[in-house]
Amino acid sequence: MLNWFQALMPKEGRFFDLFEAHSKTLCAGARSLRQLLDGGERVPELCAEVARYENDADLITRDAMLAVRRIFITPFDRSDIIDLISSMDDAIDQMHKTAKAITLFEQRKFQPDMVRLGDIIVQAADLTAEAVPLLRSLRDNATRLNQISDEVTRLEDESDRLYDEGIAALYRGPAKKDPMAYIVGAEIYDHLEKVVDRFEDVANRISGVLIEHL
Repeated sequence: MLNWFQALMPKEGRFFDLFEAHSKTLCAGARSLRQLLDGGERVPELCAEVARYENDADLITRDAMLAVRRIFITPFDRSDIIDLISSMDDAIDQMHKTAKAITLFEQRKFQPDMVRLGDIIVQAADLTAEAVPLLRSLRDNATRLNQISDEVTRLEDESDRLYDEGIAALYRGPAKKDPMAYIVGAEIYDHLEKVVDRFEDVANRISGVLIEHL
């Protein structure tokens, strides 16, 4: 009877499948965001792509939240599962907010440090996508997971530096002729830097899971 009951129960591995599916939307959204920072006529199209990936991620997050309520045995604490998938969703939500600001201000050209921040976002997304499958075996993959968390933290520090340098360059350059250019540029810089912050949040959640379960 017990075996029959367990066969009917949703499998805990579904959480890992959902984490991995979400990480793919993060990578796809990050690449679309990076491409749009090259500027040009494709910017609206690429902003729309980011929005579609954000919608896909929302659906995956919803499935994960439902699974938390329905699955009897979970791979780690339910609160940790919720926090992890929520922090991942926050990252792509922030990408979407960035794309919406770019659409609102009808931007087609971007500052060099914005492009560099886009590169960092792609790197952070790729590291997250590498980390998520490793959660299936925390003990075996603890060393690499800790390394990834450290790498994401380093990227966040680099994003802070680029943000400061970018804001200073705006003030010294475009803002001298057009104050609105500073306002718009600072808004975009702020959104981009927050995307990297959200990836650091994901890394911190993963580190928290490691601490609790090793």
